[in-house]
Amino acid sequence: MSTAALFESAAAALVGLLAQVREDQWEQPGLGVWDVRGLAGHASRAVLTVEAYLLAPEPPEPTIEDALDYYAALAGNVADPAAVARRGVEAGLLLGDRPAQALAEAAGRAVELVAAQRPGRLVAVGGHAIELDEYLRTRLLELVVHTLDLSRATGIPHLLPGEAVEACCALTGGLAARAGRGEELLLALSGREPLAAGFSVV
Repeated sequence: MSTAALFESAAAALVGLLAQVREDQWEQPGLGVWDVRGLAGHASRAVLTVEAYLLAPEPPEPTIEDALDYYAALAGNVADPAAVARRGVEAGLLLGDRPAQALAEAAGRAVELVAAQRPGRLVAVGGHAIELDEYLRTRLLELVVHTLDLSRATGIPHLLPGEAVEACCALTGGLAARAGRGEELLLALSGREPLAAGFSVV
């Protein structure tokens, strides 16, 4: 399955989960400072940014080679925790009274835009430029991880495709290796040692 197809399927899984959230669950704890609505808003930005960046002018040349370099280039740069939290809350409010419908419509627009692009199309992100397919890998990770978060917060089973989860495992494994924590991860995955508390590569 192509990265674009994985992105589409993961967005559909998120929409499907949001459609099952009860009215009394939106203000329940979601993740960190977010309630369920704020977490849903943050997750929705994985779709909304794709649409926004594809509607913006295309940069002339890439400055980031791939998804792994994306995290290295933007870590600590545009990812101010307070700003990320605030944007999630704002995006959650913008989903309105029918969050699943609002996200489904946004996902439809984003998927149509992605399908219309030429191979190698660049998008501008945080002062950098990266190929669309590589940027979609980062958005896929956001969609998958936060759909899992929402499933855990609400108790609603998710329908994420296995291929999407596999792709995210590959990306995060690469991030661990790039961060010098590949050996630690391998030892944990092979049952030798437990992962340290709070282990994270993003």
